[in-house]
Amino acid sequence: MQIQNANPPIQVTGRHVSVTDAMKEYCRRRLAGLHLDYPKIIEIQIILDVQKYRHAAEVILHCSNHITLEATAVSDDMYVSVDEVVTKIGQQMRKYKTRLMRQNRPRKNTIRHLEEKVLRWEWVEELTRVETTETSIEVESEAAIQETEPSVIQTEKYPVKPMFIDEAVLQIEMSAKQFLVFLNAKTERVNVMYRRKNGDFGLIEPTFD
Repeated sequence: MQIQNANPPIQVTGRHVSVTDAMKEYCRRRLAGLHLDYPKIIEIQIILDVQKYRHAAEVILHCSNHITLEATAVSDDMYVSVDEVVTKIGQQMRKYKTRLMRQNRPRKNTIRHLEEKVLRWEWVEELTRVETTETSIEVESEAAIQETEPSVIQTEKYPVKPMFIDEAVLQIEMSAKQFLVFLNAKTERVNVMYRRKNGDFGLIEPTFD
């Protein structure tokens, strides 16, 4: 099944590099064919990052049904990175399409491979700390722990999109993230879905008792 996406807008931006018109045109030309496949694309972003000999290209597809697909490729040549990331994101789209057809968009109250739990909101904060890998805290002794007041050293804004549970499962399966914060479309409450070590998923539904 192929669905025309009516040529979604393609945004090309650079980090640590000034993107030439020739490179922008190359990116748009390579990405143009993606709109012929499923899922329906709302917007395409490609971010080019150059750090010495490391040329990275990242593609983010904002699709219908609140789905976001991402892929990254790195090489010593930006044109090669663009080619590789387009191939990767195309594979992501086909993978999503296959899983969606297999799942047939269920709207049941439970999903077999999903374990639902009701936990306190503090668990959500703990998951957020686990996801943030750029922050490192060094503690010299137990006395330092007792004497030092904890402080917020990094704040991240996390977009919360309304989804049904099965849509959240698809979204986290298609990404490399360890957790997904979303607005449960059925309960209208913020939920957190996370990966378990055994490959299943857990669901945190906060309670404010």
